[in-house]
Amino acid sequence: MAKAQTPPARLTRRAEFLRLTSGGRKIAKHGFVLQAAKDGLEDVVRVGYTATKKIGNAVIRNRAKRRLREAARLVLAGRSMPGVELVLIARRETGEVEFSRLTKNLSKALDEVLA
Repeated sequence: MAKAQTPPARLTRRAEFLRLTSGGRKIAKHGFVLQAAKDGLEDVVRVGYTATKKIGNAVIRNRAKRRLREAARLVLAGRSMPGVELVLIARRETGEVEFSRLTKNLSKALDEVLA
């Protein structure tokens, strides 16, 4: 049986999201926008997820965030990135894009933003 993967720590406060918006790097991929910053204060990766009302109603926004959370859990499981904070912003196509493509794009975005 495979070992269960725990989800990464979460960003929860508005100020944390705004800090990444103003001081982090930003990459847009098909299915999401990734914002990243190296915090250096903590030894864990922290991730925040957001979806604006522009992409649809609550059902669509929640589905998009669930897909982003699962993609982040799978992609971040094999990586060591202490002190990095990420924000994943859902786009209109996040709910419909093929999941394997979503995870592949997230992996590529992480490679680009942290290079």
